[in-house]
Amino acid sequence: MGRVLLGGLLAGVVLNIGEFLFNGVLMAKQMKEWMSQHNLSDPGTSFMVIATILTFLLGIVMVWLYAMIRGRLGAGPKTAIVAALIMWFAIGVYSGLIYGLIIAVPMNLMIMGIAWCLVEYVLGALAGAWLYKEA
Repeated sequence: MGRVLLGGLLAGVVLNIGEFLFNGVLMAKQMKEWMSQHNLSDPGTSFMVIATILTFLLGIVMVWLYAMIRGRLGAGPKTAIVAALIMWFAIGVYSGLIYGLIIAVPMNLMIMGIAWCLVEYVLGALAGAWLYKEA
């Protein structure tokens, strides 16, 4: 379990960096415009702390999933990518579309976010799986 936590924290670092780059740099202007059009304020410190912690937990769950499926699929990058795809579909695609449609996020922003999420999850899973080793 220690290696799951260690690999998961590394995956969480990759995911958090990806989230910062996407939301805070790449899409910052578009997101600010959309939020002001809907009379929404910028996320506060408590949101950022919670989101960061949850993203680290997401990394841990992703490496835990990798550890569980590697017995069937074998250790290595292919299995890490499978774990990433499972998490991406469950979180990025499903939740992204459901919540994006509920709050009327423009389709182009949703698609960009979902595509970014795919890359981010694959990189995070590869990093976490690289650090995860069984005794």
